[in-house]
Amino acid sequence: MKDNNQIHTTNYFDTFIEVAPDTKVTAGTPPIIRGDKKTVAALQYEIIRNAPYQFTSDDVLFEVFAYRYDLLKTEHPRHRADFFSKGQACMRASPLTKTHGFGIHCNADGKLALYGMETATYKHFIQDDSITKIKAMRTSKK
Repeated sequence: MKDNNQIHTTNYFDTFIEVAPDTKVTAGTPPIIRGDKKTVAALQYEIIRNAPYQFTSDDVLFEVFAYRYDLLKTEHPRHRADFFSKGQACMRASPLTKTHGFGIHCNADGKLALYGMETATYKHFIQDDSITKIKAMRTSKK
C-alpha cells in the first residue's frame, strides 16, 4: 500500500556536489538575467549566494517554485507539503552545478553554500576525505 502522506527530501548532509563532468565553463559564472522573470539558475544563485549556510536544498527548491508560481507567503505551508509529496530533482540537477561552474557544499545541518570551481575552497572540498563527494548530473547523455 502506498503512503500518500510521504514527504520526499532533496537535502544532503556533509556532502559536496561537484560540478558536472561535462561543464563547459572553467570558473563559477553567475547566471545572466534576461527579461522580467528570473531563471531557475538566477533564483537559486541569489538565494544561496546571499545567505550561505542559511537554507537547505528543500528550502531553495521550494522558494524557487513559490516565486515562479507567485505564491503568497501564507500559502507556503500548504503548497510546500504538496510540493514535497512527490520526488523533486535535487541540487545535482541544478543549472548552477551542471552549467555555471559552482560546487555546492551541504554542511552537517544540510545548509548550502556555493563555491566556484576555480576557488581554493572548492579544491579543498574535493580533497577533504571527511565529506561525501558526488558529481552533478551531466548535461549531455553519454
